[in-house]
Amino acid sequence: MEKIKFIFLSLVLNSFAWAENFSVGSTSLWEESKFSAPDTYASGYAPLFVNLQSGASKIALIALVALVAIFAFHYFVFGSKKFSHNGERVLAFSGFERLIHFVAAISWVVLVPTGLIMLFGKSFGGGLAGVCKCLHQIATIGFGVAIIPMFLMWVVKMFPSAYDIKWLAILGGYLSKTKKPVPAGKFNAGQKMWFWVAILGGGVMIASGALMYFSDYYAASSTQILGLNGLEALRLSATLHTILGIVCVVFFIVHIYMSVFGVKGSISSMIDGYKCEEEIYLLHNYWYQNLVKQGKMQKSQFESQYKNL
Repeated sequence: MEKIKFIFLSLVLNSFAWAENFSVGSTSLWEESKFSAPDTYASGYAPLFVNLQSGASKIALIALVALVAIFAFHYFVFGSKKFSHNGERVLAFSGFERLIHFVAAISWVVLVPTGLIMLFGKSFGGGLAGVCKCLHQIATIGFGVAIIPMFLMWVVKMFPSAYDIKWLAILGGYLSKTKKPVPAGKFNAGQKMWFWVAILGGGVMIASGALMYFSDYYAASSTQILGLNGLEALRLSATLHTILGIVCVVFFIVHIYMSVFGVKGSISSMIDGYKCEEEIYLLHNYWYQNLVKQGKMQKSQFESQYKNL
């Protein structure tokens, strides 16, 4: 435990030092691209594109440093949620669901750091950014393969429910050391938000990334895309890609922290497919109640310690 806390503290201190080093002269590779031709600065999406690209790296940097600081604070003050692994275990995710999630997860593990390295551009050097560009494109194919089955598998359970507002009001109970049932179904409000950001945002990023991949063709052609000429379509694509990329990075890092540190052992459900009784009862109480009604789970022994919602 002390070693883990030391690592967290080191990350916080190093992140601020890293931010200081990057705060001056951090330039995206996009800023000197053909999308920013001087003779077209004042037309169409050019001003938005140029302004966003010049500030995107700073926005991303602030978000990353803030996340590290928030997570360190949460871990030191509130710690991980720990649940008993005794008692009944319920199959939460089938083998196919876990496979698709694994493909998507590996893709994001590659997409996020490579995307950030390309965003910071010259700070890392063109050679490394070039390698990351290739890896980014390969990982995009992996996520593209996973996005449709992932959507079809979980979309019904990801629609908002009235109790999601209650979950958000208490931030899922993660700002309390006391364990008690929280209002959530099989997926809580945070997981639902991440789902829609990953699916919808990720889908737009795949489309915009594909457009930028064929930039040599579209920038020089007279092809109209959604009523825009090739150059304007590329600028809009790059702008959307950058904005959504920063949003997706933030949600992805939050998702990783909660899966690995926020709820100890939570990630195991995506390895063997099972969730333990206490975790289901406390973190997914409405799902627990449905499982009992459907005869898929016995009444929990933890009802004697806590009350259902």
